[in-house]
Amino acid sequence: MILTTTPTVEGRTIAEYRGIVFGEVIAGINFMKDFMASIRNFTGGRSQTYENELVNARQQALHELERRAHDLGADAVVGIDIDYEVLGKEGGMLMVTASGTAVRLR
Repeated sequence: MILTTTPTVEGRTIAEYRGIVFGEVIAGINFMKDFMASIRNFTGGRSQTYENELVNARQQALHELERRAHDLGADAVVGIDIDYEVLGKEGGMLMVTASGTAVRLR
């Protein structure tokens, strides 16, 4: 499965549009991660715990998008867009949404 942010796949022709697909992940940040991130915030520097959580959520959203495209009989997803949102009463949830157009290529 080809996943790309571009509207086309170089060297290939889109033969059929199969529909818009999404992959959504909502990940909770637990107390220990929050505590470690707050220490990093106080001392300065990057928060590896939050960065890892973000990377994992993004990979899961793309995997879900790919699975849904496969279910539609697509062999590529073009025009992928990834959005991030913080949810919850105290911002304790991270939502990552990936969307794109499932296509069949020639």
